[in-house]
Amino acid sequence: MIQAFLAGYLLGSLPFAFWFGALRGKNLLVEGTKDPGGLNAFRVLGPVPGIMVLVLDGFKGVLAVALGEFLAQDPLGGLLAGVGATWGHAFSPWLLFRGERAIAPGLGVLFAVDPRALLAVLCLFGFLFLAFRHPVRAAFGAALALPLITSFFGKTPAHLLFGLGVGLGVALRDLKDWTRGP
Repeated sequence: MIQAFLAGYLLGSLPFAFWFGALRGKNLLVEGTKDPGGLNAFRVLGPVPGIMVLVLDGFKGVLAVALGEFLAQDPLGGLLAGVGATWGHAFSPWLLFRGERAIAPGLGVLFAVDPRALLAVLCLFGFLFLAFRHPVRAAFGAALALPLITSFFGKTPAHLLFGLGVGLGVALRDLKDWTRGP
């Protein structure tokens, strides 16, 4: 099972936004929001590279779950690889353990594990965004609720721990922006 987590972590750690920026002579670690993620790529590099990065980051999550299940020959391997992909994106060794919020790979992971949980998280995010008008706080709240959502749909302790692992990876990266305006 550890190989599933590590495979997910390594896959999730691939910093597509940083690499797209480097191809265009831009360093996303010092430009825009200084975060190596899809939204900063969208701001600094433009809509086409930004959307490509968001899609690739989401696909990392989907692929990690499939790879983890294959390696472990068990759905639990997919859950572990999904957690690994989220943490790999948030703390990439390619970027000296810097990273982004891991929202895109986290959404990809949820899509692969249980689309109903993805829909519930998106609805919760929408509600929190309407209530607070602050995207970071909405993402933080949705990430903290993820263990309850995944355990509701998965109904196993493994799904609770999966939600905790993915949600914590996202929430830890959102803490630094808690006081930023919308």
